[in-house]
Amino acid sequence: MTLLDHVPEAPADGTGGRGPAVVHALHALVRAEAGAEAQAAGIEAADLEQAVWLRLLERRTGPDAPADPARWVRAAVRAEARTARRRARRERAYTPGGPLGDWAGSPERIAVGADERRALRDAVGRLPGRCPRLIEAMLAPHDPTYREIAGELGMSQGSLGPTRSRCLGCLRRMLAAEVASPGLRGEQG
Repeated sequence: MTLLDHVPEAPADGTGGRGPAVVHALHALVRAEAGAEAQAAGIEAADLEQAVWLRLLERRTGPDAPADPARWVRAAVRAEARTARRRARRERAYTPGGPLGDWAGSPERIAVGADERRALRDAVGRLPGRCPRLIEAMLAPHDPTYREIAGELGMSQGSLGPTRSRCLGCLRRMLAAEVASPGLRGEQG
């Protein structure tokens, strides 16, 4: 006995003659069960309902067809709700500028950060004139003062700000050009 055996005959439509009748017969039950489970699962009832309908369409005929459609619907709704709860615990929406959450200490973030620092150091090394030494001095871990940087580079302290501004502008343009250069879908251009 299959799911279709529990549904009355309907006009032929290419789905075994009972496709719309299956939907009609179980619609109220699927909607009620999804509505009851959705809030606890943290998803929209319509999303839960749609997931159940997809499961039903995959199993409506053949050896996987449920023998008791009402029992199957209840079990399917609960299974989809459990899946949604697990997914909600693992997934976090990305918000630009927001906190990184678990991603901050992950191996992936550490590797990406190392790549970004390496790319920045390479770009600073390609800057013209005094710029590489000035930017490196400003990024030094011991956080030197303008007076210390000026003494180290043999520049006047008053010229550090304008020179730094020009160097950072050059670095910004250089990095923007490098980011814009890859082709569509990550292909190198």
